[in-house]
Amino acid sequence: MKKSIKSSKKKSVQRQSKQSDILAVVHETAKSLYDSGLMDVETMHTFDVMCLPSVRDLTPKEIKQIRLREKLSQPIFAGYLNASASTIKKWETGEKHPTGPALKLLNLVADKGLDILI
Repeated sequence: MKKSIKSSKKKSVQRQSKQSDILAVVHETAKSLYDSGLMDVETMHTFDVMCLPSVRDLTPKEIKQIRLREKLSQPIFAGYLNASASTIKKWETGEKHPTGPALKLLNLVADKGLDILI
């Protein structure tokens, strides 16, 4: 059972990656049309919004894995995210869940590494 869950998750991540790649190409094409004067600003804004990367929820285990991958203590990781060490601890134990800008930052660090914040 565990193996099929991992396999499903891997397929989901691959599908999301393909969708992101397609949206990037669509956005680039729309930007070229806009830059050429063939698309109006309202339509370009629609493409901008449509192509924003999604922010995925992270499990407590995933948050801890991100921190450990970066080889940081909870207080140091908290400093990078402008949060408190107790908040990081609560996220990692499932007592609280990151939302809004904090979740966006965690997604960025998960996808691109801690250097994205430096």
